[in-house]
Amino acid sequence: MAVVVLQKKRKKRLEEGHPWVYRSEIERVEGEAPPGGLVSVHTHAGQYLATGYYNPASQLTVRIVSYEPMEEMTHAYFVRRIQECKEYRERFLPNAGSYRLVYGESDFLPGLIVDKFEDVLVVQILTLGMETVREAVVSALVEVMRPAGIYERSDVSVRQLEGLEQRTGVLYGECPQHVTIRENGIVLEVDIAQGQKTGYFFDQRENRAALEPLMKGWGKRGGIELQERVLDDGTVKRVPVNRNGGEVTFPYWDGATVLECFSHTGSFTLHACQFGAKKVTCLDISEHAVETAKRNVELNGFSDRVEFVVADAFDYLREQARGLDLRQERGKAGERKVDTSVPLAAKGRTWDVVILDPPAFAKSRSAVEGACRGYKDINLHGMKLVNEGGYLVTASCSYHMKPELFLETIHAAAYDAGKTLRLIEFRNAGKDHPRILGVDEGNYLKFAIFEVRSKR
Repeated sequence: MAVVVLQKKRKKRLEEGHPWVYRSEIERVEGEAPPGGLVSVHTHAGQYLATGYYNPASQLTVRIVSYEPMEEMTHAYFVRRIQECKEYRERFLPNAGSYRLVYGESDFLPGLIVDKFEDVLVVQILTLGMETVREAVVSALVEVMRPAGIYERSDVSVRQLEGLEQRTGVLYGECPQHVTIRENGIVLEVDIAQGQKTGYFFDQRENRAALEPLMKGWGKRGGIELQERVLDDGTVKRVPVNRNGGEVTFPYWDGATVLECFSHTGSFTLHACQFGAKKVTCLDISEHAVETAKRNVELNGFSDRVEFVVADAFDYLREQARGLDLRQERGKAGERKVDTSVPLAAKGRTWDVVILDPPAFAKSRSAVEGACRGYKDINLHGMKLVNEGGYLVTASCSYHMKPELFLETIHAAAYDAGKTLRLIEFRNAGKDHPRILGVDEGNYLKFAIFEVRSKR
C-alpha cells in the first residue's frame, strides 16, 4: 500500500480527530497510490496515523476511513459500519421508521450519505473513493437493512470536484417516486426522485417538534376566554367565549397564526397544524415544492387551516413589511392629509409566529459577506411581521455562517427593525446527524426561537 507522508510543520488536525488530509499538508507520497484506492497516512517521522482513500485530483486529497491498518473497503467492512449506524439510530430514534442512516464522516464513512424512508433507501455517493466501491456499499445495505429498494441521488455538484459525473436512478429493487413516511405523528409524502437533496431534510426533526409550545395560548389576545357554562343536563363545562359572550365553536380558537417561508415539503406547516395552529401561510418559490406541501397537508387533514403562496420569500416579506409601514403611517396621520391613492390590498399582514428556514446562502467562505446581507434582510423583514410578543423561528444551514455570526446578524437586524429579541431556544441538527468534536464542518445547522418585542 502506498504511504502518504505528512509535513512536519502542519497542524495536527488528524491526531485531533479530523478525518481530512489536504494536499497542502502532504510532504510526499511513497509508492503507487491509485486514485480512489486506500493509502496509509504517516507522520514525517514514519508513525502510522490512519488509513484513508486517495484522490490526487482533489484539494481534499485523503479522507480517513480507519485508524487501524486495512487493505481495502470490502463488503464485510461496510456491513460492520452500516450495522453500527443502524444500532445507533435505533437507540436514539427508537420509534422512527425514517431517518438519516449514514451521515458521511460522522459515521466514519466519508463521502456516503444514506437516508431511510421507511423501506426505501436513498443513497448519495459524493467522492471517488466511495464511487470505486459502490457495489460493496449497495450489497452491504441490502444485507443489513433488507430494503424494498435503493435509489441513488448523486446529482450534486461536489462530485465534479472529485472528477465524477452526476448520477441518479434505481440501484436495487423497486423504488416508487413518492414514499410516505411518518415524523412526530405526521404523515409526509417524499419525492425521492425530484425533491431537494435526497427528498427530505431529517436534520430538523427535533427542531420542528420544538414548535409545540408556540402554537397555543393566543385566544385571549383575540378576546376569547374559557368560561364555565351550565349545560342542559346540568353539568358544568368550560367553553371558549368571545367578548360578546358568544360561544366560540372553531376548535382552533386558541391557536397561532403562522407564516412559513421556504417551506419545501411543508414540514414546519404540518407541525404547526399538528400542534394547534389556527391558520398557516405556507410559502415557497418552487411550484413543485408547494404542490408537495399541498399533498402533505391534505394527507393530514389540515387543508382548512392552510393557505399556499408561490413567491420569492425575499420579495414577499418586503412587500408585507412595506404594506405594514404604510398602514402604520396612515394610522398615525390623524387629521393630516394622507395619500390614499396607493391601495393597501392584502399587504401589511402580520402573524403570531414567522418561520424562516432558507437554503444555504454561504456555500463558500468568500460568500459569507453576501450571506450575512441575505440573512439580515429576511430576518429584519420577518421580525417586522411578527405580532407584538410573538415569535420568530429562524435557521441557517450554511456551515460558513458560524453560530456567533448568525446571532450577530440577527441582532443587527433587530436593531434596524426597532425590535428587542429574547432568545428562547438555540438548537443544532438532530440525533441522526451526530457531530465529531473538532470537526467544525459538522456544525452547520443553526436553529433559533426568539420572542419579538417592539422598542417603540
